[in-house]
Amino acid sequence: MSTQTGNGTPVDTYTGDVTPGGPSDTRNMGTWKLRKLSVGEMDNNVYLLTCMETGTQLLVDAAAEPNHLIDLVEEGWGRLNGILTTHRHADHTGALAELAQRTGVPTLAGENDADALPVAPDRRLSNGDTIEVGDLHLEVIELRGHTPGAIALAWTDADGHAHIITGDSLFPGGPGKTGSPEDFAQLMSDLTERIFDRFDDDTWIYPGHGKDTTLGAERPHLDEWRERGW
Repeated sequence: MSTQTGNGTPVDTYTGDVTPGGPSDTRNMGTWKLRKLSVGEMDNNVYLLTCMETGTQLLVDAAAEPNHLIDLVEEGWGRLNGILTTHRHADHTGALAELAQRTGVPTLAGENDADALPVAPDRRLSNGDTIEVGDLHLEVIELRGHTPGAIALAWTDADGHAHIITGDSLFPGGPGKTGSPEDFAQLMSDLTERIFDRFDDDTWIYPGHGKDTTLGAERPHLDEWRERGW
């Protein structure tokens, strides 16, 4: 949630700790807000990004409970302009068809997961693409391995700090599950080259399930993850 100081200035009190059936948590960063909500039996995180300058909103992972997701959108200041899916797995797409039908907004997903989704995306995304949410510019980072077309979204706030929504490709404690040694090697390679080698330790990570983390908290364990193989 967010509060205000005595002079009316918004204060960010975000923790990222949410539970299924509970309220959303809001990160207030002045020109944009991020709302995090947990839905479904698998404690899926859903994120709503709002540009406070234009009212443009993007929902990330319509996982479950479409009525709850509509309520989340209505918490935001503005209009929903798109629904993005981080990867093809059913626990992240359970409400996608209904939400797309009810809102009529475009859907977006990684090109190599697009054909496996319950709704064919209006925009197929590749590594390095940019998504504009009002004045907020999100970089698409493909993280292959958990699924062939899994993607992350990265942006930088006004103070120069990076934020990344990683889906199921990176969690506190390691990468997401992979189906083969080759997939694990690919995911670790992409995480290393496209995330850890590019972004600073204070980069905030918003995963597809559970609590948030930072790259600084996870970086010391990269060799450990490679050795254990998952």
